[in-house]
Amino acid sequence: MVKALVDDLSRRMDSTLESLRKDFAGLRTGRANAAMLDGIMVDVYGSVMPLNQVGTVAVPEPRMISVQVWDKGSVKAVEKAIAEANLGLNPQADGNLVRIPVPPLSEERRNEIAKIAAKYAEQARVAIRNVRRDGMDGLKKAEKDSQITEDEHKSWSDKIQKMTDEHIKKVDELLATKEKDLRQV
Repeated sequence: MVKALVDDLSRRMDSTLESLRKDFAGLRTGRANAAMLDGIMVDVYGSVMPLNQVGTVAVPEPRMISVQVWDKGSVKAVEKAIAEANLGLNPQADGNLVRIPVPPLSEERRNEIAKIAAKYAEQARVAIRNVRRDGMDGLKKAEKDSQITEDEHKSWSDKIQKMTDEHIKKVDELLATKEKDLRQV
């Protein structure tokens, strides 16, 4: 019973880390990254679709993203959606290909993005601590219901704390890596 609880806690902490990785991938560094366009929705065929369902997103150069639009009639809609996504990007259509040059970031913008990254990391830390709290509550309940002994409670709570510390350390490492990427010019 307690083993299943701890496995669930580990899974939830891992999914928090994965979510943080996705959040960081969407943050713009000085280099082009296809994940920058993940949240863009394009109004085509009378409905709103994710950009990756309208064309192929590629990064041919460090400062260039390209979108190979599958339907020539959708090129203008793709161009408009990217321009209106508030990413500071200026798409240029060339036939079925939309080129998006990624301008270098100013020092001020790098600092703003670093603050956003720190906010994401703090949210992940809080989420991991909440998972730990849920686990500790589960252990208290199991001990109160006489499913585990006091010694087992102590042993399991130490394991949960160790797992929490490891995951928070990973959050800090991910943040340090992202900040290093932001500082590269």
